[in-house]
Amino acid sequence: MKKISFVIVSLLFVLSPLAAQKTVTIVCSQGFQGPELWDRHELPIDKKGYITIFDGKTFAGWRGYCRQTIPSKWKVEDGCIHLDSKAQGEGGDIIFAHKFGPNFEFEMEWKISEGGNSGIFYLGQETTTDDATAYEPIYISCPECQVLDNERHPDAKMGRDNNRQAGSLYDMVPAKPQNAKPAGQWNKIRIRVQDGTVTHFQNGVQVLQYKLWTPEWTQMLQESKFSEKAWPHAFRLLNNCGGPERKGFIGMQDHGDDVWFRNIRVKEL
Repeated sequence: MKKISFVIVSLLFVLSPLAAQKTVTIVCSQGFQGPELWDRHELPIDKKGYITIFDGKTFAGWRGYCRQTIPSKWKVEDGCIHLDSKAQGEGGDIIFAHKFGPNFEFEMEWKISEGGNSGIFYLGQETTTDDATAYEPIYISCPECQVLDNERHPDAKMGRDNNRQAGSLYDMVPAKPQNAKPAGQWNKIRIRVQDGTVTHFQNGVQVLQYKLWTPEWTQMLQESKFSEKAWPHAFRLLNNCGGPERKGFIGMQDHGDDVWFRNIRVKEL
């Protein structure tokens, strides 16, 4: 395989001087491989500082993970981002191509198909294998909030203590109480990352909290499928997720099942 060259760069975040408190200019990378290209997007920001990063009409600011474009199975339909599993063409995970952190929170609504599985990523990185000959999946670099049909998908009964059910930190911390609505209904997730403390709120209820970049975080990894013994490369990346700047991408997973997302907002803390 041809060797892949890449450069890790910082993304800019600046307030629009012409529309203070109403819009914000977000600078997004157009691709993973250098030379990097850049897009500037004027996005709505409300009085509380929440930026709408999906306008309900276009994929402005979004692209495929380690790609320059959106995989064709992802559609914008009825104000939602929809992974159409039956569509022709390519699939793959998607990201909003601006890195947020170290302190931020974001929220969105999600709906899963019957028997479906997906995920929401934060602090994601675009990475390669150690020899830089292939891309690594996003989920080995960052936390994943599980999106699942708890009633029908077998993952709901795997892992430990229901830590693969909806709203959970996948394979590490279960969402308690488990209050996800059934397949076909909308759920709301809000995730806050502040001073290393991560909190998941599902349908208005705090369902879990944990601390990144601590001995406890390392121990959680060691007890998961991402342990140093089982998956050393994933362990290294996750143990230092967000990299030295503690920043990363928000993304959504293509797990091969239909899933919908809408009302996606983020706030720097």
